Amino acid sequence: MPTRKIFISGYAKLPKGITATELYSVIAVGLLVNAHTGEILDADCTLVTSVAKNFFKNSVIGENLNNIDAIERIFTENYYGSARKAIISALRTCAEKYKQVIVEGKIEEEHE
Repeated sequence: MPTRKIFISGYAKLPKGITATELYSVIAVGLLVNAHTGEILDADCTLVTSVAKNFFKNSVIGENLNNIDAIERIFTENYYGSARKAIISALRTCAEKYKQVIVEGKIEEEHE
């Protein structure tokens, strides 16, 4: 059965005084997720530097939205940028949206 992919986004307010706030005021996180398992297949965010964007992407791909605590721990233990709390908040929003989609049954089984 082919993997059904869904796109989930989350937003959070950025702290004042950082470059990203001057450009966006919020951080946007976009995740391509395996609808059936919760595995993150691809990711992007509105951090400004390519290093920060790459760190974010490399940190979340392969992780699972069903285990948001493990994803949060990656950022609390390894990310020391000013947007850390906003990133975690946006990721938690994504996890909540994913669970809502699953609970509401919007992910239908593929028909053979």
